[in-house]
Amino acid sequence: MKTNDEVELTILMPCLNEAETLATCIDKAKGYLERAGVDGEVLIADNGSSDGSQDIARRHGARVADIPVKGYGAALIGGIEAARGRYVIMGDADDSYDFTALQPFVDRLRAGDDLVMGNRFRGGIEPGAMPPLHKYLGNPVLTWIGRTLFTSPIRDFHCGLRGFNRRSILDLELQTTGMEFASEMVVKSTLAHLTVSEVPTTLRKDGRSRPPHLRSWRDGWRHLRFLLIFSPRWLFLVPGLIALIVGVVGTLALLLGPATIAGVGFDVASQVYLAALAVVGYQGVLFAVLTKLYAEREGYRLPRGRLFAWLAQRTSLESLALVGLAVFLLGVVMFVLQAGAWGAAGFGPLDPRETLRVAIPASLLLILGAQTIMAGLFLGILTIPTRK
Repeated sequence: MKTNDEVELTILMPCLNEAETLATCIDKAKGYLERAGVDGEVLIADNGSSDGSQDIARRHGARVADIPVKGYGAALIGGIEAARGRYVIMGDADDSYDFTALQPFVDRLRAGDDLVMGNRFRGGIEPGAMPPLHKYLGNPVLTWIGRTLFTSPIRDFHCGLRGFNRRSILDLELQTTGMEFASEMVVKSTLAHLTVSEVPTTLRKDGRSRPPHLRSWRDGWRHLRFLLIFSPRWLFLVPGLIALIVGVVGTLALLLGPATIAGVGFDVASQVYLAALAVVGYQGVLFAVLTKLYAEREGYRLPRGRLFAWLAQRTSLESLALVGLAVFLLGVVMFVLQAGAWGAAGFGPLDPRETLRVAIPASLLLILGAQTIMAGLFLGILTIPTRK
């Protein structure tokens, strides 16, 4: 029975109906292994091809792993699990990447790097190999977002040619089954403080006569969505805290009366909008906390700072319910005091502006308190022990 460590390198290609180019890619990969004297294999992670790609792969000396779960990420996850190499170099089977020039990847892996990314912008992109939308907008923007949110050194987040230490990547427990798998691998490697590097690689126009599986807007959105959701600090927490602080401070400040700042007057109408801003901001803060807790429960490894770790240890259904109840009751007290003042005036007509000046912050406290209680109840659901 063979073990996963019997060869040094697995060259892994995900495949879905790549009969036109698969043989060329396999021959190039096997030629590299022979010339470089690398003990390795070529593995095709087939995702349900119906054009005979499996037979082509076997005839050209590759091993085939049938991956029933559909999707680019699913095919690669299955291929990584089936690989026998200590190292894995993955690349598309459309003949756009040069499988004869893998030595820079192998050198970095042998030097101890956990993930070695190809950089097409450094190595060269042949005319027609990458659509202008991808070259000048999609890849640069998504890479910039990834580098900014996760302090990643990678300058080409979505290069399909990359090598990695198989055990290091398996330990990350990658989850996504679609094209966003490419982003997940880079993000999780960065967050896990793995050794990540880049080497130049080239991109050529693929050899297929049919359109690629990639769908620009759909898959671009999936990458962007993954990057944002995987960083709740910047998606929810930071903007939420800013909105909450501005909204609460402004609402309470106007409780004392109208204010003028830089010649602009603020009164009860502004107080209404500030209270709404506070509600939206507080919802963002709650979403940030609940998103992290849910992600941890589902096996995603999101960044966990000291503040969040401290907060997570002290946050429970009971603590949130008590805090929420206290805030809610404070709003009730303001309502009772205002109702008492109304009663003392014989329940007659009131000055709308002065009435709203107190009613708005009271309503804000009622809403924030109720939101906190409901967040505590949802947290209780998330933290119910379950069998994996």
